[in-house]
Amino acid sequence: MANSPQAKKRIRRNNNRALINGARMSRIRGFVKKVETACTEGKKDEAAAALSAAQPELAKGVAKGVLHKNTAARKLSRLSKRVAAL
Repeated sequence: MANSPQAKKRIRRNNNRALINGARMSRIRGFVKKVETACTEGKKDEAAAALSAAQPELAKGVAKGVLHKNTAARKLSRLSKRVAAL
Protein backbone atom coordinates (compact mmCIF):
# COMPACT_ATOMS: atom_id res chain seq x y z
CA MET A 1 0.00 0.00 0.00
CA ALA A 2 1.15 3.54 -0.69
CA ASN A 3 2.71 5.26 2.29
CA SER A 4 4.02 8.56 1.01
CA PRO A 5 1.65 11.50 0.65
CA GLN A 6 2.58 11.81 -3.02
CA ALA A 7 1.66 8.18 -3.69
CA LYS A 8 -1.66 8.56 -1.86
CA LYS A 9 -2.48 11.68 -3.84
CA ARG A 10 -1.54 9.89 -7.05
CA ILE A 11 -3.96 7.07 -6.25
CA ARG A 12 -6.77 9.56 -5.61
CA ARG A 13 -5.99 11.41 -8.82
CA ASN A 14 -5.82 8.19 -10.87
CA ASN A 15 -9.22 7.10 -9.56
CA ASN A 16 -10.77 10.45 -10.48
CA ARG A 17 -9.19 10.41 -13.94
CA ALA A 18 -10.37 6.82 -14.52
CA LEU A 19 -13.97 7.94 -13.90
CA ILE A 20 -13.62 10.93 -16.23
CA ASN A 21 -11.88 8.92 -18.97
CA GLY A 22 -14.45 6.14 -18.70
CA ALA A 23 -17.29 8.62 -19.13
CA ARG A 24 -15.54 10.18 -22.10
CA MET A 25 -14.99 6.80 -23.80
CA SER A 26 -18.61 5.86 -23.16
CA ARG A 27 -19.73 9.10 -24.79
CA ILE A 28 -17.53 8.44 -27.84
CA ARG A 29 -18.88 4.88 -28.12
CA GLY A 30 -22.42 6.27 -28.06
CA PHE A 31 -21.72 8.61 -30.97
CA VAL A 32 -20.09 5.81 -32.96
CA LYS A 33 -23.02 3.50 -32.20
CA LYS A 34 -25.48 6.06 -33.61
CA VAL A 35 -23.60 6.04 -36.91
CA GLU A 36 -23.49 2.24 -37.01
CA THR A 37 -27.20 1.80 -36.25
CA ALA A 38 -28.14 4.35 -38.91
CA CYS A 39 -25.96 2.46 -41.39
CA THR A 40 -27.51 -0.91 -40.59
CA GLU A 41 -30.99 0.58 -40.97
CA GLY A 42 -29.97 2.08 -44.31
CA LYS A 43 -30.71 5.70 -43.36
CA LYS A 44 -28.08 7.65 -45.27
CA ASP A 45 -29.10 11.14 -44.08
CA GLU A 46 -29.18 10.09 -40.42
CA ALA A 47 -25.87 8.27 -40.79
CA ALA A 48 -24.20 11.31 -42.37
CA ALA A 49 -25.51 13.59 -39.62
CA ALA A 50 -24.37 11.15 -36.92
CA LEU A 51 -20.95 10.87 -38.58
CA SER A 52 -20.50 14.64 -38.58
CA ALA A 53 -21.41 14.63 -34.86
CA ALA A 54 -19.05 11.74 -34.08
CA GLN A 55 -16.05 13.26 -35.83
CA PRO A 56 -15.36 16.06 -33.30
CA GLU A 57 -15.99 13.65 -30.40
CA LEU A 58 -13.30 11.33 -31.71
CA ALA A 59 -10.95 14.29 -32.17
CA LYS A 60 -11.67 15.44 -28.62
CA GLY A 61 -10.87 11.94 -27.34
CA VAL A 62 -7.50 12.13 -29.07
CA ALA A 63 -6.83 15.59 -27.66
CA LYS A 64 -7.70 14.46 -24.13
CA GLY A 65 -5.53 11.36 -24.43
CA VAL A 66 -8.18 8.64 -24.11
CA LEU A 67 -7.79 7.51 -27.73
CA HIS A 68 -4.70 7.05 -29.83
CA LYS A 69 -4.55 9.24 -32.92
CA ASN A 70 -4.38 6.32 -35.33
CA THR A 71 -7.25 4.51 -33.58
CA ALA A 72 -9.52 7.51 -34.01
CA ALA A 73 -8.43 7.90 -37.64
CA ARG A 74 -9.11 4.22 -38.31
CA LYS A 75 -12.57 4.36 -36.71
CA LEU A 76 -13.46 7.53 -38.60
CA SER A 77 -12.23 6.08 -41.87
CA ARG A 78 -14.26 2.90 -41.46
CA LEU A 79 -17.39 4.79 -40.46
CA SER A 80 -17.15 7.23 -43.35
CA LYS A 81 -16.58 4.31 -45.74
CA ARG A 82 -19.77 2.64 -44.48
CA VAL A 83 -21.78 5.87 -44.80
CA ALA A 84 -20.49 6.45 -48.33
CA ALA A 85 -21.46 2.89 -49.32
CA LEU A 86 -25.14 3.57 -48.49
